[in-house]
Amino acid sequence: MAQVKITQVRSIIKRPKTQKLAIQSLGLGKINRSVQLEYNDAVGGIIRKVQHLVKVEEI
Repeated sequence: MAQVKITQVRSIIKRPKTQKLAIQSLGLGKINRSVQLEYNDAVGGIIRKVQHLVKVEEI
């Protein structure tokens, strides 16, 4: 599988609890924080839930 770099670009203030939990499960929480994860279906689903809050780059 491919590696992806996920960077949080927007705040989670005033977002639904499910979106806050999705950001936490990715290992994010502050703006401009990045993580590298192995892309799979579970990660893809989480990314789609918060796609307006993050930037995704393929590595």
